[in-house]
Amino acid sequence: MTTDTRSEKREFQAETRQILQLMIHSLYSNKEIFLRELISNASDACDKLRFLALSDASLQGGDELAVELVPDEAAGTLTIRDNGIGMTREEVIENLGTIARSGTKKFLESLSGDQKKDSQLIGQFGVGFYSSFIVADKVTVLTLRAGATEAVRWESDGEGEFTIEPSFKQDRGTEVTLHLREEDRDFLQSWRLQAIVRKYSDHIGLPIRLKNDKGETETLNQARAFWTRPKSELKDEDYQHFYEHLSHDHQPPLTWAHNRVEGGSLEYTSLLYIPSQAAFDLWDREQGRGVQLYVKRVFIMDKAAELLPPWLRFVRGLVDTADLPLNVSRELLQGNRTVDKIRAALVKRVLDLLEDLAEKRPEDYAKFWQAVGVVLKEGLVEDHANQERIARLCRFHSTAETTEQKVSLADYIARMPEGQDKIYYLSAESLAAAKGSPHLEGFRKRGFEVLLLSDRIDEWVVAHLTQFRDKKLESVARASKDIESKIETADKARHESEYAETLKRLGEVLQGRIEAARLSVRLTESPVCLVAGEQALSRRLEEILRKAGEAVPGSLPVLELNPDHALVQRLRDTADDAAFADLAELLLGQAVLAEGGQLSDPAGFVQRLNRLLLEGAGPSRIVLG
Repeated sequence: MTTDTRSEKREFQAETRQILQLMIHSLYSNKEIFLRELISNASDACDKLRFLALSDASLQGGDELAVELVPDEAAGTLTIRDNGIGMTREEVIENLGTIARSGTKKFLESLSGDQKKDSQLIGQFGVGFYSSFIVADKVTVLTLRAGATEAVRWESDGEGEFTIEPSFKQDRGTEVTLHLREEDRDFLQSWRLQAIVRKYSDHIGLPIRLKNDKGETETLNQARAFWTRPKSELKDEDYQHFYEHLSHDHQPPLTWAHNRVEGGSLEYTSLLYIPSQAAFDLWDREQGRGVQLYVKRVFIMDKAAELLPPWLRFVRGLVDTADLPLNVSRELLQGNRTVDKIRAALVKRVLDLLEDLAEKRPEDYAKFWQAVGVVLKEGLVEDHANQERIARLCRFHSTAETTEQKVSLADYIARMPEGQDKIYYLSAESLAAAKGSPHLEGFRKRGFEVLLLSDRIDEWVVAHLTQFRDKKLESVARASKDIESKIETADKARHESEYAETLKRLGEVLQGRIEAARLSVRLTESPVCLVAGEQALSRRLEEILRKAGEAVPGSLPVLELNPDHALVQRLRDTADDAAFADLAELLLGQAVLAEGGQLSDPAGFVQRLNRLLLEGAGPSRIVLG
C-alpha cells in the first residue's frame, strides 16, 4: 500500500479475492447476469436518493432519475451510468474493496460446483458488483456523492488489488465502466443489451436507456412501477422476474398475491411472495426483516418490520400506500392505526395464500413447510387471534408418518380410533429420539397415533396451543390419569400387590431425585421411563430453560417401571440392599439416557453396569434389554 492517502493502492479482503477468482475463472454458464446486477445496483442508488431527498431539500430537483447504458465499440467498453445518490471515498472502499458484505462468507459456503446454480446465488448474497469481472478484465468506477464536490475513481483488474483516488465528475451518481474481454464484446451490440434488459429488468420503475454512437437514446423498459401495472397484462414470468429483482432469490417463488385496495378507510397496493427456500439470513436475529414500503410510488423503507409480524418474516414483497406521509419514519409506523389495518389485512392475505397452496398444491406446500415451517409455528405462540388458522397449516411427524412432516391436525383427528378423545404428542430433542422413546410403546400397541415434536419451539407451541377444534393436546410423557385409563392393563391389580414393597424401597433409595416410583401402563418393551408430574413443566422444557440460564421451578420426575420386564422383576426379587441400590441407580440412569438426558455420574453408572454384567455372566444370566 502506498503512503499517499489521496491516491492509493489497496488489497482486497481475502474472501473478496475468492469471489473475484470465482467470477473470472469459473462462472461462464450465464454471463449476462452481470448486467442484471449492475442495473439493479443503479436502480437502488436512485431509490436511495429519492428517499433521502424527502428530508433534504438540497437533494431535490435535477434530471429525471434514470439508468443509462453506453456501449463504445471502438474502446471496447460498456458503461452503466446512474444519477442516483453516488458514493463517498469511504463508501467506495466499504462497498467495492477491502470489506466484504455480510453475506460473502455464506455465499462461498453455499457454492455447489454447479455453475448455473452458483451464478444464481450472486445477487442473493449481495456480491453482484463483482459479477462485472465475468466479462471484464478491468473495471473502472467513477462516482460523486450527492451534495459533495470531489468525485472518487476506483479501478481494478480483479486480480487482488484496486486503486482509489480523487477525481472529477460533473454530476452526482455513479458510472461503472467495463473493459470487456475480446470474447465478450458481443455485449456491446444494441440488440443484445435490449434483450437482456427486457428479460431481467423490464419491471424496474425508472427508465433504462441505451445511448448509441450518434448520441441518441432509446428507453428499453416499461419504466413503470411493476406493481402499478394491471394484473391482466402481467404473466407468471413477469412476476418471477420482479421477485428476483426484489429479493435477489433466483429460485422461483411458490406463489404470490397482487392486490389493490381502494375505497373505505384504506388505499394501498400489495405484492406478496411465498419463497421456495429460506433466506440465508432468516435465522440471523441481527438482520432486519419486513417487506418494502412505498408511499405514492416513492421508496421509503427496504424492510418495514411493522407491516408483517415476526412469524411471517419469510414473506417477500412490498406495500405502496397513499395513506401515509412521505416523511414517515419507523417511529411513526409504530402504533399507527393505518399501519395496523394494513398489517391485519396482509396477515389475512398471506394465510389465504398458504391455505390455497396447501389445498391445491400439497407437494409445493410440503416444500414451503420444509423450508420455513418452523417460523410459521411461532405464530401459534404470538398470534392468538389467528391461532386456529395457523394450526390448520402446521405439519408434523407422527408414529404413522416418520419420514416426512406431512401430518396435519385435521388428518390426525380423522384417523383417531373410537374411544380416543385427545391428540397425543411426544416432544423430544430429535426425531430419532422421539421415534425410539419408550413412552410410545403402549400407544403403539393399542393403535393410538402420537405426534412427534422435535423442533425447539415445540415446547412453547404446546404450551399455547392447548387444543385443536374440540380435542385437547396431551403429552404421552406426562403422568396423566386419562392416559392411564386409555391403556390400562388387565393385570394392574396383581402387579400392584406384587410390587408394593419394591416401589416403597425404590422411593427411599432414590429419594430427592424422583417424586415417586410407580408401575407403568405405557411400557411394553423397555424396563423404565421418566414422566413429568401432571401439573409440572415437561422435562424437555425444563432442560431448555436451564440451558438458557433461566430459573426453573423445582420438580422431580416420576419413575415408571414395566412389571413384565426381566430387569424390573430382578429388582423386585433382590433382597440385598447394596445390590438393590445398584440396580435402582442403573434403571434411573437408563431412563435418563432413553429420553436423551445427561447422567449426573457417568463413571458410577459404568461401574454399576459392569458389576451387573459380571454377575449375570454365568449360566443363569438374564436378558438385559
